[in-house]
Amino acid sequence: MSNKVISEASFMDTGYSYTLSLISGKYKPIVLYCLMEYEPVRFNEMRRYMGNVADKTLSQTLKELERDDLIHREMYPEIPPKVEYTLTERGHSLVRVLDQLCLWGEENRPDQNSVNPAGEP
Repeated sequence: MSNKVISEASFMDTGYSYTLSLISGKYKPIVLYCLMEYEPVRFNEMRRYMGNVADKTLSQTLKELERDDLIHREMYPEIPPKVEYTLTERGHSLVRVLDQLCLWGEENRPDQNSVNPAGEP
C-alpha cells in the first residue's frame, strides 16, 4: 500500500514528465523510431518516410531533438550538401522504451481480419 499523498505531489517533478517533455509532439516519436530502425537517415529520406510533413516542421523537430542531445546531425563538406541524422548515445538509451511501445502496439493492435475497437468491420 502506497503512502503517497497527491496533494503533496507535482507531475512536473516526475521522471515521466521529463521524458514526455523530450519525446512528445506530433513528429518526435516518429523521427526517433525512424532513426532507431534505419540510421543514418538523410532529411529527404525521413520526410518521405514520414509522409505528409512540411520541411519547416521536420527541420524544427530535428533541431529540438538535437538540442536535447537525442540525435546527432552530421554535415559533410560536399556540394550539394549532405546531412545525416543518427541517434546519440542518449538517444540510443531511449530504444528500450521505444521498443516496449512497439511491442505493446504489436500485441494490442487489432488483427487486420478482426473487428476494430469501434465495432466496425
